[in-house]
Amino acid sequence: MSRNYKFHNPDGVYFVSFAIIEWLDVFTRNEYKKIILDSLHYCQKEKGMEIFAWCIMSSHVHLVFRSSGEQKPELLLGDFKRFTSKAIVKAIINNPQESRKEFLLEHFQRVANKTSNVNKYPAPARLYRVVKNN
Repeated sequence: MSRNYKFHNPDGVYFVSFAIIEWLDVFTRNEYKKIILDSLHYCQKEKGMEIFAWCIMSSHVHLVFRSSGEQKPELLLGDFKRFTSKAIVKAIINNPQESRKEFLLEHFQRVANKTSNVNKYPAPARLYRVVKNN
């Protein structure tokens, strides 16, 4: 499946799902879920994201939203994923209580090694993979 979301109606309501690469259980810790929630809140207040429903699972996120602002839905979602990906990797690196730190970072590194234009960890928006877009 393409990494890019396809939004044919910029004013439409969309259901999207995106998973952590290799379906890793990252969202088992509250601090990583909080990154998602804080970012959703920011997108609502500052970027015109209207959220109808969301669900954070251990390895993926479901979101029903539309862009009520000027930004196209695919750009809005791309910004969200890029920011949260960077923040989650940073939080994992800086979390002294993360017992899975090496495991997670090694998996991220392995995916990055398969991508020619990535040096260390996956390009931020590629920490996630598209699961569904309706």
